[in-house]
Amino acid sequence: MNKLNVRVGVLVAIILVAVLSRLIFSYYEIYSFSPLVAIALFGGSQFKNKGWAYFFPIAAFLISDLAFYLVGKTGFYGVSQFFVYSAILLITALGTTLHNPKTIKILGYSLTGSALFWIISNFGVWVGSQIPGSIEFEPGLTLGMTYLRALPFYNEISTQMFRNAFGGDILYTFLLFGVYALAQKTNPALRYSNSQ
Repeated sequence: MNKLNVRVGVLVAIILVAVLSRLIFSYYEIYSFSPLVAIALFGGSQFKNKGWAYFFPIAAFLISDLAFYLVGKTGFYGVSQFFVYSAILLITALGTTLHNPKTIKILGYSLTGSALFWIISNFGVWVGSQIPGSIEFEPGLTLGMTYLRALPFYNEISTQMFRNAFGGDILYTFLLFGVYALAQKTNPALRYSNSQ
Protein backbone atom coordinates (compact mmCIF):
# COMPACT_ATOMS: atom_id res chain seq x y z
CA MET A 1 0.00 0.00 0.00
CA ASN A 2 1.50 3.33 -0.97
CA LYS A 3 1.96 6.34 1.28
CA LEU A 4 -1.02 8.24 -0.15
CA ASN A 5 -3.46 5.32 0.31
CA VAL A 6 -2.41 4.85 3.95
CA ARG A 7 -2.87 8.56 4.63
CA VAL A 8 -6.30 8.75 2.99
CA GLY A 9 -7.40 5.55 4.75
CA VAL A 10 -6.44 6.95 8.16
CA LEU A 11 -8.15 10.29 7.43
CA VAL A 12 -11.35 8.52 6.39
CA ALA A 13 -11.24 6.24 9.46
CA ILE A 14 -10.88 9.23 11.80
CA ILE A 15 -13.84 10.96 10.13
CA LEU A 16 -16.00 7.81 10.32
CA VAL A 17 -15.28 7.41 14.04
CA ALA A 18 -16.34 11.03 14.55
CA VAL A 19 -19.56 10.38 12.63
CA LEU A 20 -20.24 7.31 14.78
CA SER A 21 -19.90 9.51 17.85
CA ARG A 22 -22.49 11.89 16.34
CA LEU A 23 -24.91 8.99 16.16
CA ILE A 24 -24.14 7.90 19.72
CA PHE A 25 -24.58 11.37 21.24
CA SER A 26 -27.84 11.82 19.35
CA TYR A 27 -29.09 8.46 20.61
CA TYR A 28 -28.58 9.72 24.17
CA GLU A 29 -30.31 12.99 23.20
CA ILE A 30 -27.26 15.17 23.78
CA TYR A 31 -28.22 17.56 21.01
CA SER A 32 -25.81 19.71 19.01
CA PHE A 33 -22.76 18.00 20.55
CA SER A 34 -21.42 16.77 17.25
CA PRO A 35 -18.31 16.68 15.09
CA LEU A 36 -19.89 18.81 12.32
CA VAL A 37 -17.43 21.67 12.37
CA ALA A 38 -14.45 19.51 13.31
CA ILE A 39 -14.90 17.10 10.39
CA ALA A 40 -15.26 19.97 7.92
CA LEU A 41 -12.16 21.78 9.25
CA PHE A 42 -10.14 18.57 9.48
CA GLY A 43 -11.15 17.37 6.01
CA GLY A 44 -10.45 20.76 4.47
CA SER A 45 -7.09 21.00 6.17
CA GLN A 46 -5.79 17.48 5.68
CA PHE A 47 -6.93 16.22 2.28
CA LYS A 48 -4.51 17.33 -0.40
CA ASN A 49 -7.12 16.54 -3.04
CA LYS A 50 -9.63 19.30 -2.32
CA GLY A 51 -12.39 17.36 -4.09
CA TRP A 52 -12.05 14.72 -1.35
CA ALA A 53 -11.80 17.49 1.25
CA TYR A 54 -15.33 18.61 0.34
CA PHE A 55 -16.70 15.15 -0.44
CA PHE A 56 -15.93 13.37 2.84
CA PRO A 57 -17.53 15.85 5.28
CA ILE A 58 -20.70 16.06 3.16
CA ALA A 59 -20.81 12.29 2.62
CA ALA A 60 -20.25 11.69 6.33
CA PHE A 61 -23.23 13.84 7.23
CA LEU A 62 -25.45 12.44 4.52
CA ILE A 63 -24.70 8.95 5.83
CA SER A 64 -25.35 9.93 9.45
CA ASP A 65 -28.55 11.78 8.51
CA LEU A 66 -29.66 8.69 6.59
CA ALA A 67 -28.90 6.55 9.65
CA PHE A 68 -30.98 8.92 11.81
CA TYR A 69 -33.83 8.66 9.31
CA LEU A 70 -33.66 4.85 9.18
CA VAL A 71 -33.90 4.50 12.98
CA GLY A 72 -36.86 6.86 13.17
CA LYS A 73 -35.08 10.03 14.27
CA THR A 74 -35.16 13.28 12.33
CA GLY A 75 -32.52 12.75 9.70
CA PHE A 76 -33.84 14.93 6.91
CA TYR A 77 -35.69 17.87 8.33
CA GLY A 78 -36.54 20.49 5.81
CA VAL A 79 -35.37 23.64 4.13
CA SER A 80 -32.92 24.63 6.86
CA GLN A 81 -30.94 21.46 6.20
CA PHE A 82 -29.71 22.96 2.90
CA PHE A 83 -28.22 25.77 4.96
CA VAL A 84 -26.58 23.26 7.30
CA TYR A 85 -24.88 21.54 4.37
CA SER A 86 -23.92 24.93 2.90
CA ALA A 87 -22.33 25.81 6.24
CA ILE A 88 -20.37 22.54 6.15
CA LEU A 89 -19.03 23.42 2.69
CA LEU A 90 -18.08 26.92 3.82
CA ILE A 91 -16.33 25.57 6.93
CA THR A 92 -14.49 23.05 4.75
CA ALA A 93 -13.32 25.98 2.61
CA LEU A 94 -12.14 27.65 5.81
CA GLY A 95 -10.29 24.44 6.69
CA THR A 96 -8.42 24.52 3.38
CA THR A 97 -6.66 27.64 4.66
CA LEU A 98 -5.53 25.94 7.89
CA HIS A 99 -1.89 25.13 7.21
CA ASN A 100 0.56 23.94 9.89
CA PRO A 101 -2.11 23.54 12.57
CA LYS A 102 -1.01 24.67 16.02
CA THR A 103 -3.09 24.79 19.20
CA ILE A 104 -4.10 28.47 19.16
CA LYS A 105 -4.72 28.37 15.41
CA ILE A 106 -6.94 25.29 15.76
CA LEU A 107 -8.90 26.99 18.55
CA GLY A 108 -9.44 30.11 16.43
CA TYR A 109 -10.56 28.09 13.42
CA SER A 110 -12.88 26.00 15.58
CA LEU A 111 -14.54 29.09 17.11
CA THR A 112 -14.82 30.71 13.67
CA GLY A 113 -16.33 27.54 12.22
CA SER A 114 -18.79 27.32 15.12
CA ALA A 115 -19.85 30.93 14.63
CA LEU A 116 -20.28 30.46 10.87
CA PHE A 117 -22.36 27.35 11.46
CA TRP A 118 -24.51 29.11 14.06
CA ILE A 119 -25.13 32.12 11.80
CA ILE A 120 -25.86 30.14 8.63
CA SER A 121 -27.96 27.37 10.20
CA ASN A 122 -30.13 29.81 12.12
CA PHE A 123 -30.59 31.89 8.98
CA GLY A 124 -31.82 28.64 7.39
CA VAL A 125 -34.32 28.15 10.21
CA TRP A 126 -35.67 31.63 9.52
CA VAL A 127 -35.90 30.99 5.75
CA GLY A 128 -37.75 27.73 6.46
CA SER A 129 -40.10 29.52 8.84
CA GLN A 130 -41.29 31.68 5.93
CA ILE A 131 -42.26 28.74 3.68
CA PRO A 132 -45.74 27.30 4.21
CA GLY A 133 -45.65 23.53 4.53
CA SER A 134 -42.04 23.36 5.68
CA ILE A 135 -41.22 21.70 8.99
CA GLU A 136 -39.89 25.05 10.26
CA PHE A 137 -42.96 27.07 9.14
CA GLU A 138 -43.82 29.72 11.71
CA PRO A 139 -45.66 32.73 10.29
CA GLY A 140 -44.48 36.06 11.64
CA LEU A 141 -41.11 34.83 12.89
CA THR A 142 -38.55 37.54 12.27
CA LEU A 143 -34.87 37.01 11.56
CA GLY A 144 -34.01 38.85 14.78
CA MET A 145 -36.29 36.59 16.81
CA THR A 146 -34.73 33.52 15.19
CA TYR A 147 -31.25 34.58 16.30
CA LEU A 148 -32.53 35.68 19.71
CA ARG A 149 -34.04 32.23 20.31
CA ALA A 150 -30.70 30.64 19.39
CA LEU A 151 -28.72 32.73 21.87
CA PRO A 152 -27.61 31.12 25.09
CA PHE A 153 -29.58 32.18 28.17
CA TYR A 154 -32.72 32.91 26.10
CA ASN A 155 -34.16 29.65 27.37
CA GLU A 156 -32.87 26.32 28.67
CA ILE A 157 -32.81 24.49 25.33
CA SER A 158 -30.99 27.30 23.49
CA THR A 159 -28.40 27.47 26.29
CA GLN A 160 -27.86 23.70 26.13
CA MET A 161 -27.62 23.62 22.33
CA PHE A 162 -25.27 26.63 22.15
CA ARG A 163 -22.99 25.22 24.85
CA ASN A 164 -23.04 21.75 23.29
CA ALA A 165 -22.37 23.08 19.79
CA PHE A 166 -19.40 25.28 20.66
CA GLY A 167 -18.04 22.85 23.26
CA GLY A 168 -18.44 19.88 20.94
CA ASP A 169 -16.83 21.74 18.05
CA ILE A 170 -13.79 22.64 20.14
CA LEU A 171 -13.46 19.17 21.67
CA TYR A 172 -13.87 17.30 18.39
CA THR A 173 -11.56 19.65 16.51
CA PHE A 174 -8.80 19.11 19.04
CA LEU A 175 -9.48 15.37 19.11
CA LEU A 176 -9.33 14.97 15.33
CA PHE A 177 -6.22 17.09 14.88
CA GLY A 178 -4.62 15.66 18.03
CA VAL A 179 -5.19 12.01 17.19
CA TYR A 180 -3.92 12.61 13.68
CA ALA A 181 -0.82 14.45 14.94
CA LEU A 182 -0.03 11.52 17.25
CA ALA A 183 -0.55 9.07 14.39
CA GLN A 184 1.81 11.13 12.20
CA LYS A 185 4.54 10.89 14.84
CA THR A 186 4.39 7.11 14.79
CA ASN A 187 3.88 6.70 11.04
CA PRO A 188 5.76 9.08 8.73
CA ALA A 189 3.60 7.94 5.78
CA LEU A 190 0.78 10.03 7.24
CA ARG A 191 2.65 13.32 7.05
CA TYR A 192 1.26 15.89 4.66
CA SER A 193 3.61 16.86 1.92
CA ASN A 194 3.12 19.16 -1.05
CA SER A 195 5.10 16.67 -3.10
CA GLN A 196 2.38 13.96 -2.73
